[in-house]
Amino acid sequence: MPVGTQHSEFRTHFVAWFRSVAPYIHAFRGKTFVVAFGGEVVSEGQFIALAHDLNLLNSLGVRLVLVHGARPQIEEELTERGAAIRYAGGMRVTDDDALKCVKEAAGTVRVEIEALLSMGLANSPMAGADIRVASGNFVTAMPMGVLGGVDLMHTGEVRKIDAIGIRRRLDANEIVLLSPLGYSPTGEVFNLSLEDVATSAAITLDADKLIFLMDTAGVAGENGDLLRELTTAQAEAIIAATATLPTDVGYYLPCAARACRKGVARAHLISRHVDGALLQELFTHEGIGSMVSEDPLETLRDASIDDVGGILALIGPLESDGILVRRSRELLEMEIDRFSVLEYDGLIIGCAALYPFPKEKAAELACMAVHPDYRGAGRGEALLEYMQVRALGKGFKQLFVLTTRTAHWFLEHGFTEAGVDKLPKAKQGLYNYQRRSKVFVKKL
Repeated sequence: MPVGTQHSEFRTHFVAWFRSVAPYIHAFRGKTFVVAFGGEVVSEGQFIALAHDLNLLNSLGVRLVLVHGARPQIEEELTERGAAIRYAGGMRVTDDDALKCVKEAAGTVRVEIEALLSMGLANSPMAGADIRVASGNFVTAMPMGVLGGVDLMHTGEVRKIDAIGIRRRLDANEIVLLSPLGYSPTGEVFNLSLEDVATSAAITLDADKLIFLMDTAGVAGENGDLLRELTTAQAEAIIAATATLPTDVGYYLPCAARACRKGVARAHLISRHVDGALLQELFTHEGIGSMVSEDPLETLRDASIDDVGGILALIGPLESDGILVRRSRELLEMEIDRFSVLEYDGLIIGCAALYPFPKEKAAELACMAVHPDYRGAGRGEALLEYMQVRALGKGFKQLFVLTTRTAHWFLEHGFTEAGVDKLPKAKQGLYNYQRRSKVFVKKL
């Protein structure tokens, strides 16, 4: 293939991709994301690439709260000091020696993160970034106490998150960095888990997203396939039914479910080993990990005036190709009560309309469309079923449709071909003989 042709195709794909992410850019601006990652991301050199992606999100107006772990760094400090490494019930037993290691390790990781976020090299993704990082005593903690007969000593749990202080920093366009440390009103320091800090921060801040970067790709189903979408009920069922979840899933999935139960809109579990995983999860339709939400992401409902823009964006390409009859915004606004929409995570991915012909107790199914990226998963069938139920509820006994390109699909779904003379009289007078649409009818 000629080089010029390759470049032309690349530019075409790039433009199409860039346009496809525009809805996400608009949706994420001004939203609060809590991003949590273990100390391995820093120790294994992965934070440099992550910093590039965080810089991009920050430049797009996303309010970022980062929560880092320090487990490998703490283990290294303990080993160098010859101190005991003890756990009880999956929690570190933090004695006085361990606490010194925790403070040193957390401080070192924090400084490294701040340094990498301060990069501004020319000809790099960080050029001109000018990121400001805020860290401090935003987390108040209390001792965990005795667990299974073992005193965890300086191991604690979150008591309170200083939401006002964090929001002030976010309002000043700073990235807030939280370490796995908490402080008590009496001046004590406690060793905390990053998942406890991240979950508590996301809940307190009413965050739009809580994102965990972990070792595995996400949550796997019984057959090993990645579960890309889970409701909190499904996540809780997996936790209850599975005796041995992968370690990181066991840590993070309960936190994701808890956060969504407490008002966080979405929780994501993604692999830290995939370059750009954060961007792939946030800016592609299919994502790359597992996403948890309180309710199903996909809903079928009657349209409202707020859906006009989404419907126009969906049907515009089909109108340009002559598949659908062109509708102006004004007409769509006037007829919006005739429409139903299929919504996925805030995006309109399907629509259809019913036009009544009361005298014949018939209704026209019109403007039925599903976004190309979401076809092939039964969504068209679901939309058709919804419209049939809606038509029956309004007392119609027959559904008819005019189509130029999808005849076989309607035949496969119970419609039969008919002549123009079988249309309601009022519709016959409006039939466009230049389009030569085929007529299909279905008794309800």
